[in-house]
Amino acid sequence: MVAAALPVTDEQRVDLTRMAASSVLPHRQVVRARALLWAADGVANEEIARRVRVDSDTVRAWRKRFAQNGTEGIGKVAKGRGRKPWLPPDTTARVLELTRTGTPPGGATHWSTRSLAAVAGVSKDTVGRIWADHGLTPWQVTTFKVSNGPQFEAKLVDVVVCT
Repeated sequence: MVAAALPVTDEQRVDLTRMAASSVLPHRQVVRARALLWAADGVANEEIARRVRVDSDTVRAWRKRFAQNGTEGIGKVAKGRGRKPWLPPDTTARVLELTRTGTPPGGATHWSTRSLAAVAGVSKDTVGRIWADHGLTPWQVTTFKVSNGPQFEAKLVDVVVCT
């Protein structure tokens, strides 16, 4: 038995066409939009499945989800699916606290990923990911260092007046 053509409004068809032609949307969303356009044109589920290289049950699930959620639900990962966070939240908080207020061991001026990883008990890559996620760059110094050289004052005046 062949499924009836998927009912779509003119506005939904415009959205689906835009999604299907996109080069910036996630691949998952583009493929599903194409499949749904074919379903709206009356193409059989088995043929759509063959074209996008999925199971026909998957196409049926996409049609059902589109009927329930419209174009907003296309390409969304269902709740409870996908990769689960493996790092306990208190570990992230500890790394952030150490980064912001802790003192590195051995008289270092700032934390490195390796030194903080050793103290926090995680890998250096985990520290790097946490820093990137929170926009932290502890290796960058944002202070002004005053020189005690004999000509510092004259050089400083030249730089400040010139700029």
